[in-house]
Amino acid sequence: MDNQQNPGFQPQQPQQPMQSNTFATGQFQSAQATTPVFNAGNAIPQVGNANNPVSSATSAAVPENRQSLVYIVIIVISSLIAVTFIGLFIWMYISWSEVSTDVDGQVQKAVALAVDENTTKLEAEFTEREKSPYKTFSSPSDYGGLSFEYPKTWSVYIAEDASGNIDYSAYLNPGAVPPVGSGDINALRVYIQTASYDEIAGSYEDAVKDGKLTVNVRQVGGTNASIYSGMIDDEYQGILALIKIRDKVATIRTDAMVFEEDFYRVLDTVSYNL
Repeated sequence: MDNQQNPGFQPQQPQQPMQSNTFATGQFQSAQATTPVFNAGNAIPQVGNANNPVSSATSAAVPENRQSLVYIVIIVISSLIAVTFIGLFIWMYISWSEVSTDVDGQVQKAVALAVDENTTKLEAEFTEREKSPYKTFSSPSDYGGLSFEYPKTWSVYIAEDASGNIDYSAYLNPGAVPPVGSGDINALRVYIQTASYDEIAGSYEDAVKDGKLTVNVRQVGGTNASIYSGMIDDEYQGILALIKIRDKVATIRTDAMVFEEDFYRVLDTVSYNL
């Protein structure tokens, strides 16, 4: 039987086997699963996709590690800053303490010095007030009638009374007069001698030449007097005045420079018979 005789018969074309989407997708996923993924940020190869839990955990661990490292760096830097500030504070405190102690010490020294100076000044003022009113010293008229004023706090000792034809000597000192010839210092010594002026002045010439004494001229009691200052008798650092009174010579001297002011005050009050 041919085809024309059986119109109801239609020859069937052979069908090609169809490829399902499931197969194609699975094939693509399989290829994707076997392809390594390279992350340029951390240079760590990753294998897998969103459905692979291992690759997801690895990806999440990387930022956590970075965050921990940042925290550590911040803590280290903060600690260093804190230690630096603590060190600076300790250094500044020690420096301030030293400066404060030094200032306190200087203030205490200044206060002590001021107190000492004020005490010394008050004592000097008190001593000067105690010297007044001044007393008057007078020698016998036969020896020129030498007189001057001296502090009332001084004592007078007359060793030689100038009776007869001998030299006159007297000693004055604050408080008690030390024994004559003991070598102790006297505030004032008074000698009236019958020797010539040139003879007594000549006894000091060698000391003047050697530089142990200096000599000047000063008005005392209306006439010129020689004032010697320096080493006297190689024993005392003092001052003496040689005054010519008629045929005699008066010597007024102090054994110590501490009495220099009193010595010149005495000279300013000297008088005698011309």
